[in-house]
Amino acid sequence: MKKLKVVTIGGGSSYTPELLDGFIKRYHELPVSELWLVDVAEGKEKLDIIYALCQRMVARAGIPIVIHKSLNRQEALQDADFVTTQFRVGQLKAREQDERIPLSQGYLGQETNGAGGLFKGLRTIPVIFDIVQDVQNICPQAWIINFTNPAGMVTEAVYRHTDFKRFIGVCNVPVGMRMLIEDLLSLTKEDQLSIDLFGLNHLVFIRDVQVNGQSRFAEVLDRVASGTINGSTVKNIFSLPFSRGLLRSLNLLPCSYLLYYFKHKEMLAIEMAEYYKGSVRAQVVQELEHKLFDIYKNPQLDTKPAELDARGGAYYSDAACEVINAIYNDKQTEHYLNIPHYGHIDNIPAEWAVEMTCLLGRNGVTLHPRVTHFDEKVLGLIYTIKGFEIAASHAALSGRMDDVLLALNLNPLVDSDRSAEILACEMLVANKNYLPQFADAIASLQSGANQQ
Repeated sequence: MKKLKVVTIGGGSSYTPELLDGFIKRYHELPVSELWLVDVAEGKEKLDIIYALCQRMVARAGIPIVIHKSLNRQEALQDADFVTTQFRVGQLKAREQDERIPLSQGYLGQETNGAGGLFKGLRTIPVIFDIVQDVQNICPQAWIINFTNPAGMVTEAVYRHTDFKRFIGVCNVPVGMRMLIEDLLSLTKEDQLSIDLFGLNHLVFIRDVQVNGQSRFAEVLDRVASGTINGSTVKNIFSLPFSRGLLRSLNLLPCSYLLYYFKHKEMLAIEMAEYYKGSVRAQVVQELEHKLFDIYKNPQLDTKPAELDARGGAYYSDAACEVINAIYNDKQTEHYLNIPHYGHIDNIPAEWAVEMTCLLGRNGVTLHPRVTHFDEKVLGLIYTIKGFEIAASHAALSGRMDDVLLALNLNPLVDSDRSAEILACEMLVANKNYLPQFADAIASLQSGANQQ
């Protein structure tokens, strides 16, 4: 079998041990020979810790994967077959600002939704574009498997504003929903499970669940609607059940992130209560990260620790391994991916990037033949959020204040044009070190503030 070189950008991430664990488990069919861990200078300390742990994991497994670490992305990309991206521009301190600043104005603060999601996208998209350009120049046959958030906005930007076609967005939310269904129905490895999932990243719905060719969706929906099972699959969102009336009227199973739209009042109240106590989710994550890296430093540790599962975003890396495996081995297996649909869905614009059930093999993505139509009951919300994603991807490239304001005003979680202006000004200045494309706009804001 051909040996494989994988480059992980954001190699100092706490998720990397899970990624390597996935490669180790699959080595018999996915012979990764080199894994390059790439990070920026600010992440060097974490990169060193992760590198040492990965060395120990490979030694324990007795598998000939050579681990490299580098702060030079161009060096690492030479002859790469797959590139995975899992970075956070500004690290967790930037996420804390994404949460705190909107909450200070009475709006939801969340890293992929609302104003916080917009600014994470503004920081991230230009860096993704730099990576895409490097891949095109250095290893143009490589696939980029992205699980840097906001994955939907990033995928939309790549396909709308570049000509690179080997880019696949991955999210752990559908993976968690699939695992929930497997547990709920007590499925075994012999059972053939297929899920009709559609929507946008962090805005997906399941409309059918087929086991061995027979639909069992009604059973799944009844169990979740009855409240006998927790339908939430995301650790970083406060778990509230969707009402029975909502689920039965939709006749769809929504992902946990839809709580921000269907239970906006309740979710805002919960976040505001935590904010007034001095806490936001980013602080919890920073504490978890600190504990994880203390565990990772242990020279006796040579496996992925169980504590990693407590970190929001668990199973991202395993999903990325499965995507790579499906492409390398031409498996034609079912995955839930962020990709453009090119007109496969008959009632949305052909150029949109969506998240939906796909089949994956050597030549990339084939959209699932059963999912050709988005349910009209939720189409209005999907159009609204896609409009926001398109505006946000444009703003990330233009560096214009007006484009930021447009994106904020299109987002349903920001319901005041005046508040949008306040949030834009404050968050641009707070992010000035990570938004070079907005240098002129930020200088103008600071100059105006100094003159007052």
